[in-house]
Amino acid sequence: MLPIKNLFWQLRLLLLLFLIILPSLVFAHSGDGPHNGLLHGFVHPLTGLDHILAMGAVGLWAAQTGGRMIWLLPLIFVAVMGLGGLFGAIALSPVLAEYGIMLSLLILGLLIMRGKCLPRIISIMLISLFALCHGYAHGSEMPQSMPFLSYATGFMIATTLLHLCGIGVALLFRRLGGINWQRCAGIVVALYGGFLLVG
Repeated sequence: MLPIKNLFWQLRLLLLLFLIILPSLVFAHSGDGPHNGLLHGFVHPLTGLDHILAMGAVGLWAAQTGGRMIWLLPLIFVAVMGLGGLFGAIALSPVLAEYGIMLSLLILGLLIMRGKCLPRIISIMLISLFALCHGYAHGSEMPQSMPFLSYATGFMIATTLLHLCGIGVALLFRRLGGINWQRCAGIVVALYGGFLLVG
């Protein structure tokens, strides 16, 4: 009985946190930021809750998968995201990429919540598809006056740091007894992805 009560208490706490940060969603990807390419690229992934949660979820899921995949999945994500950024910088509409970002939140959240480990090739294909969408969104929102290389370096560094944060949080969750914190994090990520898709 006590673990269930604790779970409901923790979910209420997470819901309260979500409601506190909800107003900031309106300002996500406003286009404001430093005019230096590297700094602008670095700040861009940190201005949208969708990107922050998705990058953290990649780290959580990589840690959950374990083995070499704990480092391989984030590295593949960052590399493919750079390619997606290039496509986004030279192409036009990011509409499909935005749906891909929302689906990445929903699917990664569900995988984390269920504690699911997919076959290696499926994991790599899935993470590559999500990375392409996130990179495309970054590239399509790059100001025309900025050099792509410095901008891409910035958002790839920020993404790598967010992945490391996700891995670190997953390792911290393992040390905390009682409630399954990682599952709660998966629920929050999936709910947010579902909220964006419905909205």
